[in-house]
Amino acid sequence: MDPYLEAHWRDVHARLVIYASDALQAVLPPALRARVEESVLLETPQGIGDHPLYPDVRVVEYTSKRTGEASSASAVAVAEPVVVETEPEQVTEPYLEIIDRESGNRVVTVIKFLSPSNKSPGRNHEQYLRKQREICSSDANLVEIDLNRFGVHTLAFPLAHLRRDKRTAYMACVRKTAQPGKAEVYPMPLWERFPVLKIPLRPGDADALLDLQELVDKCYRNGAYEGTLDYAVDPDPPLSGADKNWTDARLRELGLRPVKKSSQRKRKS
Repeated sequence: MDPYLEAHWRDVHARLVIYASDALQAVLPPALRARVEESVLLETPQGIGDHPLYPDVRVVEYTSKRTGEASSASAVAVAEPVVVETEPEQVTEPYLEIIDRESGNRVVTVIKFLSPSNKSPGRNHEQYLRKQREICSSDANLVEIDLNRFGVHTLAFPLAHLRRDKRTAYMACVRKTAQPGKAEVYPMPLWERFPVLKIPLRPGDADALLDLQELVDKCYRNGAYEGTLDYAVDPDPPLSGADKNWTDARLRELGLRPVKKSSQRKRKS
């Protein structure tokens, strides 16, 4: 994974969903279809976060009070309006549903690439958790893919249930209806190739295989990111520990960062 792609998540996210839909459609059983759906988020000047859907906005006009005869129009005092912000802009986030044509388009599996908004405490995070609980208590499978280091743990399993050495910057979680109370977790270290995910379908169907690395590579290639990412600075959010060390060494190996010169004292002959 190239962590610098996270800064371009809106573009990468849209591409991932479309490419995943195309890849799955090619391997699904004849009765199943992959469909792109949309959820609505709220965009504010501070980003996507906790903000009411319909703020209470009023514009009031004050007029002077007169006694006796009715005042003329020219005598009415009209206040200048106060300019206020209106509703936040609604932003749509695509996700995938696999539906069954033979059972009235019943949703078989939901596939979600988590966004920073899903992982940031606030209204959108709470809304996502509600949707997550609804899916996990339904007869649909849930696949969550987290390729964002920003925010809190949001995948549909308690992080405390995963060994510390298996907790990685990127992870995927699969909740199958055939395995209630269980989660299949894919740890994805920064320095390893992304796995081929097993996407659950209907009971009796073989899992559909989704090559996550192939999707990310396609995003990088078709998004024309080569030569446009600034590898001279740390990504946002910054890396730490083994992830930082590996990334720094890898960028120097590829010639995208200058190699550190080691200062050695010259020995006297």
